[in-house]
Amino acid sequence: MPVWLLFIVLYIIPYSIVQGHIQELNKVQPVDGMTEAFQRMGAMFSWQALSLFLFVLEYAILFFIYKMTIEGVEFKEKVFSFSGQFGSFISLFIGNLLLTIITLGIYGPWFMTNMYKFFATNAKQGEHNLDFKGKGSDLFLIILVTLLIPMLVVGAIVMIGAFIGGFWKALIHQQMPEMSGLFIGLLILAVVAAIFITVFFMYYCYKWCVNLSFKGYEIKWETELWSSVQQILVQTGLCVITLGIYSPVASLRLYKYFAERTVARKESIVKKFGYELAAGDDFLFIWGQILLCIITLGIYFPWAYCKISDYILCKTYVEE
Repeated sequence: MPVWLLFIVLYIIPYSIVQGHIQELNKVQPVDGMTEAFQRMGAMFSWQALSLFLFVLEYAILFFIYKMTIEGVEFKEKVFSFSGQFGSFISLFIGNLLLTIITLGIYGPWFMTNMYKFFATNAKQGEHNLDFKGKGSDLFLIILVTLLIPMLVVGAIVMIGAFIGGFWKALIHQQMPEMSGLFIGLLILAVVAAIFITVFFMYYCYKWCVNLSFKGYEIKWETELWSSVQQILVQTGLCVITLGIYSPVASLRLYKYFAERTVARKESIVKKFGYELAAGDDFLFIWGQILLCIITLGIYFPWAYCKISDYILCKTYVEE
């Protein structure tokens, strides 16, 4: 609870204020002379720098939340411990963040890899610790091939179509173009493409994440792309149709689907994971916790987080 209050007071409230000021500065307004233009640029730089500081502060607090989460996990009646030191974490975080900024985001995948490895390596059960096997170069390719290139291609198609249809002037001036068959077609193309790009990107990212070793076992997803994409699209569609009400069950059905396809292998030994889904009970329990968070304006969140995590982990199993 104290850590969560710190997170609200030191990060969420200041971040909301900072973003409000940045949004105000982003509004297109006429500038009276170069002096006012430089003043606006200076103000924008100051607020962006403060936003960056809050980003570092966010993860400084999240370090303790992740630490408590790991130390609350129990497997075969043995709890995990976390040996990572805050000083080591924050120096690693700031160093990787600066490299990501200097390289204009290119180093981001290696940044994420190093963070993941830090928490995995320092999570221990007795003498054994987790070891993350993912590589930054693999994540870089995933982001490039499944996200950036498809977005650029779709964006180029939409812009060419907008130019041909005469919509480009309206788009430049942030105005709503006149409705036409071509405009509606471009809009549908953009939405459908964005959904598929997001799903493919998420699939390969999570597949990259589940690449661990523990006690000599190699833990990985053994999934098929198209059946997994179908599952994600179906559950996402049900969430949209029910205006989000179905979200807890959708999340758990996907969790069950991918848990059953997570395999731990050591030589000839194979162990599979699973989840005991009880859709009705799970739905009521999770929505009960969500409603308590809403009623208490977020104050109840730490208890909801712990109870939901404990509920799901207790129903997750490993086949012997």
